[in-house]
Amino acid sequence: MSIPIPTVLIASVVSLALLAADAVSAAAGGITELVASVRDTAVKVHVRELVFVGTDSIQRQVEARQGSGVLIAPDGLVLTAAHVVQTADEVFVEFNDGIKVAARVFASEPAADVALLELDAMPPGRSLAPLADSDGGIVGQQVVLISFPYDLGVTATVGRVSGQQRPPGPFGPFEPLELLVTDACVLKGCSGGPLFDLDGRVMGAATSIMTNRGLPSGLGFIVSARTVRALLFERRSLWTGIGGYWISGRLAHAMNLPQRAGLLVMRIAADSPASRLRLQGGTAPTTVGEQEFVLGGDIILSIQGVSLADPLGYQRASAAMAALADGDTLRMTVLRGGEQVELESTLKR
Repeated sequence: MSIPIPTVLIASVVSLALLAADAVSAAAGGITELVASVRDTAVKVHVRELVFVGTDSIQRQVEARQGSGVLIAPDGLVLTAAHVVQTADEVFVEFNDGIKVAARVFASEPAADVALLELDAMPPGRSLAPLADSDGGIVGQQVVLISFPYDLGVTATVGRVSGQQRPPGPFGPFEPLELLVTDACVLKGCSGGPLFDLDGRVMGAATSIMTNRGLPSGLGFIVSARTVRALLFERRSLWTGIGGYWISGRLAHAMNLPQRAGLLVMRIAADSPASRLRLQGGTAPTTVGEQEFVLGGDIILSIQGVSLADPLGYQRASAAMAALADGDTLRMTVLRGGEQVELESTLKR
């Protein structure tokens, strides 16, 4: 037996469906307008560096890679990911209209994977993207990631803030580090790409993805704007030009460290504080398990008199380096060929 449905109820259901459709259409229109307003603030970051290849400590080749970034200040500061530029010998950025500008690393904190580039010249008429001033994203908030994956042009992927994390980094708990988790699609080349809220503010920069069974994308991790402010603006973390790997425990014992932990130097950027300090990078690429190393380089034991074996040694050393000004002395103690060596140089930021 059928039950008659009142006409007024049918009208109400139809009205609700139309309202829902209008809401979806409005949201899509809002995102379209947002992307149009912020896409030109995003840049592609090009990097070149000289690396050792194979197991030959003499054979080297130029490695080229790319990431993403966003122009956030009128003096030509570009936010990106530290792992994209930390050991770069040459950096330049490419705007969406094809204009390319040389840049240098202005500040970098590898432990949080954030860095600032400074353009050699600011092209005229460029739009800027302001950093969000909130304490982080609201779970469920809609967001847009603008980036340059693979060899594609500028792309926009839409998602939501899935969560917030304060993870212990590879150097122990790093207090200012805050990560936003998003389901906006993150692909190779997206590193450093800005995550925007619907007001056009940068909520953070893409750092990594968590994939499942080798799939090309998954949950994306974004270093929050609060972390960027704390580490790159409030204290301007020193770019050292060191590409390293934190060693401790059994690995430290296997490498005959005289202390419980240290930083293995694998690569050194040209014309960086590390190169002027005459730190030595590795020359022998090797793989242990699934981890790739470049062995044969110095192992840093202390920085500015702060032992990296201390529980908060890296954080204290990073803060000490950030406090240095041009003309101050940068000091490190390293393990080189089984001997402890003292290194120092006059800092030039």
